[in-house]
Amino acid sequence: MKSIPFATFQHLHGLMDSEIRKALNDTYESGWFIDGQRLKQFEADYAKYCGAKYAVGCGNGEDAIELILRGYGIGEGDEVIVSSHTFIASVLAVSAVGATPILIEPEMDYYLIDPKLIEDKITAKTKAIIVVHLYGQACDMDKINEIAKKHNLKVIEDAAQAHGATYKGRKVGTLGDAAAFSFYPGKNLGAMGDAGAVVTNDEELAIKVKTYSNYGAKIKYHHEVKGVNSRLDEIQAAVLDVKLKYLDETNDWRKKIAQKYLEGIKNNKIVLPKIATYNEHVFHLFVIRCNERDRLQQYLKDNGIDTVIHYPIPIYMQNAYQELNNLNLVKSKELADTVLSLPLYYGMSDEEISYVIEKINSFV
Repeated sequence: MKSIPFATFQHLHGLMDSEIRKALNDTYESGWFIDGQRLKQFEADYAKYCGAKYAVGCGNGEDAIELILRGYGIGEGDEVIVSSHTFIASVLAVSAVGATPILIEPEMDYYLIDPKLIEDKITAKTKAIIVVHLYGQACDMDKINEIAKKHNLKVIEDAAQAHGATYKGRKVGTLGDAAAFSFYPGKNLGAMGDAGAVVTNDEELAIKVKTYSNYGAKIKYHHEVKGVNSRLDEIQAAVLDVKLKYLDETNDWRKKIAQKYLEGIKNNKIVLPKIATYNEHVFHLFVIRCNERDRLQQYLKDNGIDTVIHYPIPIYMQNAYQELNNLNLVKSKELADTVLSLPLYYGMSDEEISYVIEKINSFV
């Protein structure tokens, strides 16, 4: 029996092994580990890659969202619209600033926030819309930006799963007022620990994010606001700058695997992901749906294929959000009950892909 992991770094890191080792060694030899040249270089390179003016490194993706909200003065008494089908960090960041998350159901073709449902939830307290480019595909940004402009709202991209994805030819990170990225190791662009960044064309916001993330200080020991410590360190910046050079290549590999899955999986029990015509999907995850998901997952496990559920419990049903437990978000619940993420990683062989397809097609 074959053994196929859900993900592995073996091939990815093998692709750039000598460069990563040199970057790590050079950082070690420099003796400078916080707020140095490697961070500045990565921030410049990542902003350029996204097509934006500014990138500000921070501790992680959740911090990135929180820093944007704080930079825009959003907090106690405000409401922020966010997709109900996402990782909980998208919503925790809203709670962290004291604002109230207003959950919007996804549309079922792409699993992304449904623009048709947003306007009915806007009140005098609404200050922003957080769009989550889930699984590697951008939301319908023209419709969302039109609504935001009409109601004078900020649009914040949670692009933690969509590094390099495009919407109508434009990269995510430049489709709203500001964007939050996570560089968690398993992301399309992953560090070797927690890491994140804010990307924006808004100079004032970039300065506020940088200040707030550095204990509220622009100048050491001169604290203008009650800030936090959320910085992207030199080691992670050095690693990310190496990996960034390979991002398009590794994304292309992911897209080819996804295309083979899309063409090869033919089982009427399986619902395959769809790609919007205006999007370039980078497949952070390849997520199928099955009404017998748990039995399918066990069947694949019995055949040596590792899978993951993203995400098994909707946010509104989590103990952490008991105040939302009275909601009845049927689409979010349906997705939580039926989604399953298949193995997909750089270096996955044709033989491994074919084996996964074969076993899924044999599921009865």
